[in-house]
Amino acid sequence: MPDFADFDTRHYRTVDVATGYDRWSSTYEDTVLDAMDLDLLDSLTRPDWAAVSRAADLGCGTGRTGAWLRGRGVPRVDGVDLSPGMLERAHRRGCHTTLARGDVRDTGLPSGAYDLVVSSLIDEHLPDLAPYYAEARRLAAPGGCCVLVAYHPQFMMVSGMPTHFTDASGEDVAISTHLHLLSDHTRAAMAAGWVLAELREAVVDDGWIAAKPKWERFRGHPVSAALVWTVPA
Repeated sequence: MPDFADFDTRHYRTVDVATGYDRWSSTYEDTVLDAMDLDLLDSLTRPDWAAVSRAADLGCGTGRTGAWLRGRGVPRVDGVDLSPGMLERAHRRGCHTTLARGDVRDTGLPSGAYDLVVSSLIDEHLPDLAPYYAEARRLAAPGGCCVLVAYHPQFMMVSGMPTHFTDASGEDVAISTHLHLLSDHTRAAMAAGWVLAELREAVVDDGWIAAKPKWERFRGHPVSAALVWTVPA
């Protein structure tokens, strides 16, 4: 597996995941564009969101994905996140049925209870994907889905950009970032019993350039991807 350090052009000071997202939580909503993740969810042909009765939102952050799911009629969404700061934001949003501090690889949620396991922009913080996909499989009910939206590995490689935020002092700070090829996802998910049902990739387009003019040099490059996995009913 390639190492992100070999592509890193920023060389920011790096902090661990919980520390980084606690410090980023107050400005996260202002810096992450819907085009990175929520627009990708909108583009998927499956699952049938209206048929989902219970979802596990792993790495729920400030509750953006939970709010999106509720907006599509999902009645119960249980959220788990490692960062108390992000969980506090999610609590204020009020879209989750339950919220708990925990690791996406060992959530403490009930086995076989969820029609949908969903995660957005968290996989780059995992040194190994296998435990995540195994935990998602444990949580999924028969016929359930796992939807994962990822920061695209190709964009990480061509931009040399880690997941990062600007703190109150104006310093750019990276959060521990790992590079996973799409084939790494496929291998780890299939080993856990998942079957790939859909793959969508978002590219840097006019909308992105309008928001980030300096990204003109990345026009046409994939920036994020959504993978939909299923298990037999």
